[in-house]
Amino acid sequence: MNDDVRNIVLGVIATGVAAAIGWFTRTYLWRRKLRRKQRFFGLPDNSACLLVINRHVSGGDWSVARRDVFALLELSALIKDCGAHPEVVAHDAAQQGFGERTEICLGGPVSNHRMAAHLQSLLPGVRVNTDDEPGPDRGAFQIGSEQYRMERGSVEYVLLARLTAGQEARPVFLACGQASNANHAAARYLARHHAKLARKHGGNTFCLLLKVVNSQAYGPDVVELVADVTRAATTPAPAARTS
Repeated sequence: MNDDVRNIVLGVIATGVAAAIGWFTRTYLWRRKLRRKQRFFGLPDNSACLLVINRHVSGGDWSVARRDVFALLELSALIKDCGAHPEVVAHDAAQQGFGERTEICLGGPVSNHRMAAHLQSLLPGVRVNTDDEPGPDRGAFQIGSEQYRMERGSVEYVLLARLTAGQEARPVFLACGQASNANHAAARYLARHHAKLARKHGGNTFCLLLKVVNSQAYGPDVVELVADVTRAATTPAPAARTS
């Protein structure tokens, strides 16, 4: 074997080794990223995630707002990326506890009875104005001492929360918006920023207040983080005084 042939063989071997190392490195990094994502969402391979949907306020029992459907599609893709599968269930049919399976609950307490139960049990510091009569306070959030009013199509607020009942329990994610567009915005925010949220909060409980800006022009795309309201939202509001 002359020098030229030996150099060619060594070059082929070096290229193969480098390609193998690169492939193993990419696979390792991809698997590590996937495991982090699975831990954050509580979704190991072949697990199930409960998607609790609301109903359209002006529709029938199985009428879902268009923006809420879009939110479900984005959340379903996120769940499948974890190697899990979504199970969609209506808000009034999900009569079970939480912690056994990961759950993502979508919608406000008026259109989603399970969301109302979660707010009462898990976020006792949050009050949502559910009055039927139109007015400036309709749909407003009261979080601690602060009130957040909606201006439909201009300013809409949504709570995005990750809550757990214990160290080993699967998390419950809440996307509680003042409008269906805000629900969609929270789902998209979770899909885009889950890695950042996992780095910051790990497996702990958090509750974020998001603001959707000018939804009539930008839809669910322009979202601002108003504040981390975890402490205020998880602290029971003081009981009203009676004379």
